[in-house]
Amino acid sequence: MEQFNEISALLALTMGAAWASGINLYATIAMLGYMGATGNIDLPAELQVLQDPMVILAAVFMYCVEFFADKTPGVDTGWDAMHTFIRIPAGALLAAGAVGEIGPGAELAAAIVGGSLAAGSHMTKAGSRMLINTSPEPVSNWTASITEDILVIGGLWTALNHPILFLCLLALFIVIMIWLLPKIWRGIKKIFAAIKGFFSRNDGTADKATTDSPSAPLQDSAASTAPPPPPGPPAH
Repeated sequence: MEQFNEISALLALTMGAAWASGINLYATIAMLGYMGATGNIDLPAELQVLQDPMVILAAVFMYCVEFFADKTPGVDTGWDAMHTFIRIPAGALLAAGAVGEIGPGAELAAAIVGGSLAAGSHMTKAGSRMLINTSPEPVSNWTASITEDILVIGGLWTALNHPILFLCLLALFIVIMIWLLPKIWRGIKKIFAAIKGFFSRNDGTADKATTDSPSAPLQDSAASTAPPPPPGPPAH
């Protein structure tokens, strides 16, 4: 039973760090580093670098930057696009570091699964926020961002203190994510199609105005250069 608890705790830490990184990487690093530095958890050897005060301060600073960027409609989409190249590799690295003591095979497997999980949670977050940004009011954007912050902190706390419960909730999240991602993708395609149609209509109007405008001067020029009509018969 003790061995089962150890395996479930390690698995919850591995998958929890990867899942949370895809949503809010800086909150994940800050929370793991703080809990490790204060002795609330024993981080694996390869993750103990997160306990360094400079790492914690850097993560807290970047979390503050993301806190405001993530709650500004439009800016959050650009922020998520840029962090596609940051959150997913970081999630893979955190997952690999959590099992690094077991061996290189386990480390590679954790990196593959962790990176995929981070990619899934990141795409779900980024795609849903892009759809939310079609709404003109900012309240739904703020609500979604604050909910994500609470979800990351609460999810990591659950993973570290109740690993079995977290793994069950994670399985449920994966099922919902598989069901939701195709719908999000279809919604994004509709947005891009509407944008493309808008610019196509504008281009068509501009082209028509360009082609129509020279016709009037040409007609005036033709009228001015036309020969005069022949004189009529003399009047008696």
